[in-house]
Order: sequence, then C-alpha cells, then structure tokens
Amino acid sequence: MGLGVGWKLHGDGRVPAPGAVVGPDERLSWPRTAGLGAQHVVAMFGASFVAPVLMGLDPNLAIMMSGFATMIFLLATRGRVPSYLGCSLSFVGVAAAIKAQGGGIATITGAILVVGVVLFLSGLVVRKFGARVIHATMPPVVTGAVVMLIGFNLAPVTASVYWPQDQWTALLTMLFTGLAVVVLRGFWSRIAIFLGLVFGYGVSWLFDLGLGKIHSVQGGTEAVDHWRLDLSGVADAAWFGLPSFHAPQFELSAILVALPVVIALIAENAGHVKAVGEMTGDPLDDELGTAIAADGAGSVLSTAVGGPATTTYAENIGVMAATRVYSTAAYWAAALFALLFGLCPKFGAVVAAIPGGVLGGITVILYGMIGLLGAQIWVHNKVDLRNPLNLVPVAAGVVIGVGGVSLKITDNFELNGIALGTIVVLSGYHVLRALAPAHMKAEEPLLDEGTTSYDDAAPEKPAGTGTGTGPGTGTAGK
Repeated sequence: MGLGVGWKLHGDGRVPAPGAVVGPDERLSWPRTAGLGAQHVVAMFGASFVAPVLMGLDPNLAIMMSGFATMIFLLATRGRVPSYLGCSLSFVGVAAAIKAQGGGIATITGAILVVGVVLFLSGLVVRKFGARVIHATMPPVVTGAVVMLIGFNLAPVTASVYWPQDQWTALLTMLFTGLAVVVLRGFWSRIAIFLGLVFGYGVSWLFDLGLGKIHSVQGGTEAVDHWRLDLSGVADAAWFGLPSFHAPQFELSAILVALPVVIALIAENAGHVKAVGEMTGDPLDDELGTAIAADGAGSVLSTAVGGPATTTYAENIGVMAATRVYSTAAYWAAALFALLFGLCPKFGAVVAAIPGGVLGGITVILYGMIGLLGAQIWVHNKVDLRNPLNLVPVAAGVVIGVGGVSLKITDNFELNGIALGTIVVLSGYHVLRALAPAHMKAEEPLLDEGTTSYDDAAPEKPAGTGTGTGPGTGTAGK
C-alpha cells in the first residue's frame, strides 16, 4: 500500500455485504467516507476538547494538531493501523501538578514535549528489540499502578477547583453522564461524555435564566457573583482564524513530573494496536514500535507549537467495531475535518465557555474511569496482589501518587505525586524482585485470599487500555 493512501473501492462503494468488513486498504464512496470521518470526529470530540480545557491550552489548536498527528500516524504505519490520535487526558494531572509548582502553559507543553521525545525513542527501541522489552521493564503490575495513580491523582482538582463552582449543576451533570454511559447503546454510549457536556451546558443556561447569577469561587480564591454560562466571548470571536500558538519552555522539575506518563502511553498504544489487529485480522505486533514512535512524533509536533500531547483513541476503535469499516480513508477525512475545526475561533470560544460546574460533574466520572483502567489492566492480566512482591511497591506508589506525598531533594527541587509514586512502583518492583525468594517470583498466592477467589475470577477483556479510553472519553489514553 506504499504510504497507505491508495485505497481500492469496496464492492459498489455503498454498503458492505452482510458479514463483510471494509479493510484498511479499502474505502466506500467518498461521500460515505466523509460521513464516516465526521462520525470519527464526533467520537473523539468530547475528550479531545475537554483535555486542553482542563490543562489551560487552546482547544482550537488541540483539535487542529490532533488532525496533523493522525496524518503522521497513518503515514508512519503505512495505513495498516487505522487509528485516530486525539488529545491525551493522561497529562491533565501533570498540568495541574506543574501549575501548583508555579509553572505556566509554556512549561507544561515543554515538559510534555520531552515526554513525546522519550515516547518516540521508546518506539524505536521496541522496533529494534520487539515487544518483549515492554513486558520486561513494565509488567502489568507496574503499568496498572501508574495508570491508577495518574487518574486518582486528579481527584483534588475536581474537589477543589471545578465542583465548588456550581455543585448542583455538577451533581446533575454527573448523574446524567453516568446514566448515558450505562443506559445508552452503541455509538451514543461512546460519546456519553460529549452528551454530558451538552446537558450541563443546557442546565447552566436554564439555571441562569431562572435563578440568576451564582455566588461561588471562579478562577480565584474568593467567591464572587457570576453567570454560570458566559457566552460573551463567543459573540466576539471570529468565524475564521489561526489558533493561539506558543513556544514551549523547559524546566527539569516539570519534566520529571511528566515523564511517568510515558509508561501509561506505551501501555495504551500496545492495547490499542492489539485491539485493532484482532478486529482487522492482521497481526500488528511488528507495527507496535512504529505506532509508539509515531504517537511520540505527533506529540512532539503538537507541543512544539503549544498544543497538548496526542494518543490513540479507543472511542474511534469502538466506532470501527460498530461499523465494521476499518478504512484509513475515513481517518484521513476525520483529520481534515479536525483541521477545519481548528481554524474556527468561534468554536474554541464555545468550548472555553464550558461552565466550571459542568466540568466538575464530568471529571468526577472521567478521572475515576482513568484511574480504574489501571485496575482493569491488573484484572485482564491476572495480577496477584496477594503476593507481597506485587502488593508492596503498588501500595506505596499509589498512596504517594494519590496523596501527593513529597520528597524534598534540595531547597529548589523535590519529587512528589505522580513522579515520586511512579519511581517507587517501578524501581521498587524491580529491586524487590531481584532480592525476593524464588517462591515469591513464582507468583504463588502468599496472603489470605479471604472470601474472594481471585483464581476463579473471569477477567473481562478490554477493548483497549489507557487514559484515552472508556465510553465517550479520550487516554493513557483517555
């Protein structure tokens, strides 16, 4: 297929035959391909603009760069791995931690750019030595713990920043989003986060009409009277224009906070490539390193101009599973639509106007889902937490990461939260494994299993892992 841009028409180009699938190197008619591309945009939309909003970045630029990153990914994998690269939610906690240290958005994007470089280099290593490198250095017990602490580290952001802005809107948005995730089926369940945002938008508007301004904290330390939904910026925004670019800045303390996310992104990419390979019937183990490197390259390009990192999205993999259309032509169409959205400042103004209370309701579910994906990795890989070799480093690392425990190295440098927790899990596991007796390394259950039989548990096979996954969400991977 060369660069993966030469597609042959599937059948009559209209509807696949019963039981047939449209392969990555095939396409339907161009109008139908464009429609599928638009559907992929809607699927990635919710998390892809929530991520930059939560991080304080320009949503227009984020959407635009997701289109460019997707093009890079499709070219690098030569059209064998149909995937969309949306904005990664894995760095939301990192952004919050860097802001807490006094860093600005340039420092955030600089730290994430370094992560992108490391991810790119990791992909090259995997291409050279194979997937066994990942399994040896980052076994499921480690990757699960890192994903968990990244997600749960975000809990204080919801509790102290978003929820207090409008607790009743947050509660209603949370309830609606939860119902949408569970009750809706198929495509609608995959955009549940997006539907929750729309619902919260409407509730905020109705509350403003019926109740007037709310008195709460909004972007500061003191409570003030303000409208829940302020659309004044939308009217002033132009229909066409370039997004807001900025150059990254590099600070060692911020980089160390961000680096642990590499583990989550590698795990996420591995899960998604495996899922796509199973769906298309084309084993893609030989493309894993290329996919990881391409993800890193896309993240470097995005952050170099001030955008967020990108990652493969499970939502779009879910759309493929539902439609049985794996054509990469649809992803090219989605990428082009994303570029057009990025050139519409009015769209960005609408996104930036999302009320804080709405984000509070969404993030309660979203951050929890990110954290619990770590547990899903454990369950899927049958990690035995009754074995102290697994239990001890995970227990210590997760509490450090979630609780924001700090370790002061010098007057100007300290490790805390995500960075320190990841170091404890990763180094603790390998050091303890080197020193542990042989019977512990055999993974025998050494603790009282109580009333639950873990050996008999039937783990649910995930469609993909990482922080860009889950119904209607974007991660790690999203």
